[in-house]
Amino acid sequence: MKNWFELTNHHTVASPALLVYPDRVRENIRRMIALAGGVERLRPHMKTHKLAPIIALQRAAGITKFKCATIAEAEVTAGAGAAEVLLSYPLVGPNLGRWLQLIKKFPATQFAAVVDNATATRALAEAANAAQQVLAVLIDLNCGMGRTGIKPGPEALALAQLIASLPALRFEGLHAYDGHIHDRDLAVRTQRVAAAYAPVNEFRQTLIAQGLAVRRYIASGTPTFPIHAQRGEVECSPGTCIFWDAGYAQLCPDLDFLQAALVLTRVVSKPQANHLTLDLGHKAIAAENPHPRVIFLNLPDATAVLHSEEHLVVATAHAANFAVGDCLYGIPWHICPTVALYAQAVTVNAGVAGECWPITGRARQITI
Repeated sequence: MKNWFELTNHHTVASPALLVYPDRVRENIRRMIALAGGVERLRPHMKTHKLAPIIALQRAAGITKFKCATIAEAEVTAGAGAAEVLLSYPLVGPNLGRWLQLIKKFPATQFAAVVDNATATRALAEAANAAQQVLAVLIDLNCGMGRTGIKPGPEALALAQLIASLPALRFEGLHAYDGHIHDRDLAVRTQRVAAAYAPVNEFRQTLIAQGLAVRRYIASGTPTFPIHAQRGEVECSPGTCIFWDAGYAQLCPDLDFLQAALVLTRVVSKPQANHLTLDLGHKAIAAENPHPRVIFLNLPDATAVLHSEEHLVVATAHAANFAVGDCLYGIPWHICPTVALYAQAVTVNAGVAGECWPITGRARQITI
């Protein structure tokens, strides 16, 4: 029986290519909703796929709220009909004006941004006031990752009070990202989430006691998704589980998602015995991690020996079974930056490569 990943018309697809399997995406969406306990608990991150057709599939399943990392991603998401869009990245410089333009362009979408300091908050309020707009903002809390966010406590309370005092801003709630928590053992992961979010939960109660309504409480990455799914007050914002990848499959064995995006590569040379050279260089597979950067479904013993801009040389005991021009199908170790390397994704249905989806959200700027 043919393997699920193989193309019957591979001769029509130039390599390297990003392949997306919509039926498996739909199944992952179903599993996301089931794990969350309903669509109202989900605000999936679109940074993984960056595709309007994926937003359409999620909306067809009843998901209305989304999270983005860039203004371009937010534009794609709003353009695909999202009811709510959160930009979880700090707004600085010209991006303040771009954000205001985006909100004006899509009046049917409710937008929100995050802030973690008074300087950025006042700048956002000044820009909103000049544009005669009222902007929804959430406080970005540092729950231990140390990348962005303000720690829960007196300074964060002062920031919330500042937001509430500025007529051009509307305090909407809290955002906390826990990307530093990715222990393989679910019990350990659960304990770390409890410790990381104890101050966040306490701070939330402090805000409520101060008369500040916390309408939104948004948390989780993919590894902590099943833990936050048990917390009724939290909107979960996983991203990678829409496509899944080799890294999270190894890291989170408790999560049951399907690989729904692969890379197609071909043998371009056989430089020596037991070696194959593939057209899968740094520009075709995310290279920020050490090897393995890709796991081949039809050559699992392949071991990287050389990786450069346009080439990946692998050693394998099965090299003699492959001819120049033969296809390999790989699961990226990290799918999110891999997607960003491609201008389009080739959809695969029942083994047939067909429609191409432009990966519009990979751009730094689209129309705004």
